[in-house]
Amino acid sequence: MPAIRIVRRTSLPAAEAWRRLTDWERHGEQVPLTRTAITTAGPTRVGTCFTARTGVARVTFDDPMEVVLWRPPAEGSAGLVRLEKRGRVVRGWAEIEIRPLPTGGTEVRWREELWLRGLPRLFDPVVAAAGRRLFARAIDSLLRG
Repeated sequence: MPAIRIVRRTSLPAAEAWRRLTDWERHGEQVPLTRTAITTAGPTRVGTCFTARTGVARVTFDDPMEVVLWRPPAEGSAGLVRLEKRGRVVRGWAEIEIRPLPTGGTEVRWREELWLRGLPRLFDPVVAAAGRRLFARAIDSLLRG
């Protein structure tokens, strides 16, 4: 599984960074040719499910995910959300950690490991590089608001 690791710092307070980065529908707006649909009633919690559908016309694939850990940041402590990817095409997991910084602002740590069905491991470095670029762009955009 290709490992994707991204770290960003922002002047946003941890609670606001958390709110922006766990707005699942907005994630789809950041990824080309993708839209996200929440499939369970809100608010987000363990057990929340959503699907990111990517593609054009009939050439699409779904990336269904479930929140398996939901721990929003509290005063002075980090927040962590873990998603399990349970699709036929995309499998793996993603974690978003939000850490308040002692000097103000927040550090975001995005960790993801994914597997694309039918793609040989030979392509793992390409998948990891593309994922880092795509997800970094999404994180930056979500943090900007």
